[in-house]
Amino acid sequence: MSEFPWLKSYPDFVNHTTEINYKNIVEIYDQSIKKFGNQVAYKNMDVEITYNDVASHVDALVWYFQNKTNLKKGDKIALQMPNLLQYPIVIFAALKAGLVIVNTNPLYTAEEMLHQYNDSGAKAIIIVENFAFNLEKILSKTSIDLVITTTIGDMLGGLKGSIVNFVIRKIKKMVPKYSLPNSLSLKNILADCKGKKGNNVELTLDDTAFLQYTGGTTGVSKGAELTHGNICANVSQVEEWIGNNIDEGKETVITALPLYHIFALTANCLTFFRYGAKNILITNPRDMKSFCADLKKNPFTAITGVNTLFIGLMNQDVFRQLDFSGMKLALGGGMAVQDVVADEWEELTGCALLEAYGLSETSPAATINPYNGKHKKGTIGLPLPNTDIRIFDDNRKEVPQGEPGEIGIKGPQVMKGYWNREEDTKNCFHGEYFLTGDVGIMDEEGYFKIVDRKKEMVLVSGFNVYPNEVEKAISEHPKVLEVGVRGEKNEDGTEFVRAFIVKKDDSLTEEEVIEFSRTKLTNYKVPKSISFRDELPKSNVGKILRRLLE
Repeated sequence: MSEFPWLKSYPDFVNHTTEINYKNIVEIYDQSIKKFGNQVAYKNMDVEITYNDVASHVDALVWYFQNKTNLKKGDKIALQMPNLLQYPIVIFAALKAGLVIVNTNPLYTAEEMLHQYNDSGAKAIIIVENFAFNLEKILSKTSIDLVITTTIGDMLGGLKGSIVNFVIRKIKKMVPKYSLPNSLSLKNILADCKGKKGNNVELTLDDTAFLQYTGGTTGVSKGAELTHGNICANVSQVEEWIGNNIDEGKETVITALPLYHIFALTANCLTFFRYGAKNILITNPRDMKSFCADLKKNPFTAITGVNTLFIGLMNQDVFRQLDFSGMKLALGGGMAVQDVVADEWEELTGCALLEAYGLSETSPAATINPYNGKHKKGTIGLPLPNTDIRIFDDNRKEVPQGEPGEIGIKGPQVMKGYWNREEDTKNCFHGEYFLTGDVGIMDEEGYFKIVDRKKEMVLVSGFNVYPNEVEKAISEHPKVLEVGVRGEKNEDGTEFVRAFIVKKDDSLTEEEVIEFSRTKLTNYKVPKSISFRDELPKSNVGKILRRLLE
């Protein structure tokens, strides 16, 4: 086996190695502002702002941070909001001021917030008012001394913003009462500091940019420390991978995944910003009717998402009737893209659904399927330039090609480590390889395939059963909309496979699923129990949470 067997499968236009093209993330931002100034950068709820508009707001906020607060380079600032026009503005302003961003899921409970803020040592927070009631409960137990609130309608303009805020507060009653006496208004800050401009901060590739907290599925949530170098390396790797297939200043990308998630943060907020794209921010993708209305109004050339998002869209008549002739790129990550979903997507849109793979700890992209038709369905693609991936057994020995084992990733996009967790960091590295906890296989052409999460494997009669494989098989039944699988224990302690299903057709029965599974799977992999549900528990990005299936 050659040292890097995947290189022979690279498209001709992709170099095997690439340089980091930027000295920090702010340079990516500055170049795009200069190059695409008057073009639309972001659109949300039918309101557009240009690259120059973004720059004006960013400059004002940087000045405020530097002149009206005690914040200094390296201090942590928590950001807690859904996809709104102000989100990228505060991201870029915080980075430009040299602050370290602690992205926070707005749906976190007060206890989850408390852990993240104390673990990170956050000194400031910008939070949408809908979730400020939780902050009130824990603020006194944190080191946060600067609280800035924002509203859903803040950036939508006078009358529209007022109407949106009225509906959300008074009619939908989506803003629980809260009291944060010393908090400040982001809208007022931007208005008061308009026209002002802060000082440039010296930032190197070694400076920390984000503490990106993992979901905590394997214990307490940990902050992956991502440097400017990690993120700039990943953007540069993706640039090399895409080549000239994306037109600068001419693309429209749909951002339905939240910007606080590493996939949307690097791919949509940063990489597409670098390409001068118009970014359509979807605040609530679970509202499929409004989501599809946005898609109808905004012909798009690119979309990123997870498997369940693509399923949801294709289940909407409005979506199926859209014009997809301009679409260039559909990128799936965050969870396995099932073959049946990829097939239906390509048949409907005429655009391949390319599966990629990465983690918060890898900024996130480690592998992506090639853009030029050499993609392989059912795989996560090939390692990006400058990325080395190995498969290790339980003794951390490399396994022969074609055998399953734990995926280890080495590359410039791999995190510095877990924030303030030396032991956890040490345990998840084998030399320079970050051990992902995912079981994978590499084929003879260097394409990788995820088998499953190591800790979610089910042991049935001494045999390993991976939920991904069972889910993939069941998902191919035409009456199944969504499926999640996990192991359960019998009274004697042995394990069996249980499947949880959302029906596409009400006539589907348990016996039908089991019989269908028998045509696809060896007997010990066939679920012994089927449970039908109206919906399955999902993460903030739509990934099915197996541990919460019940």
